Amino acid sequence: MKTLDLHGFTKDQAEDAIDRFLYKAMQADETKIRIMTGKGSGAILKTAQAYLKKGNFHFQFEKMANGKPNEGVLVVFL
Repeated sequence: MKTLDLHGFTKDQAEDAIDRFLYKAMQADETKIRIMTGKGSGAILKTAQAYLKKGNFHFQFEKMANGKPNEGVLVVFL
């Protein structure tokens, strides 16, 4: 599954990167992608979630091996 790592990005940079990444993934007929936001202050996570909701993308937190959600990684269904 293709992954976009947003560690170190500003909110504006994150939105631009997500937009480009989604476009390329859809052109490549991907069905799922991962977006790593990290946990930090939560600003990039909130930015990513708002962007995905605005575009009506379905997403969820990635599940770890123990079954718990990894709140630093979103899985987006295309």
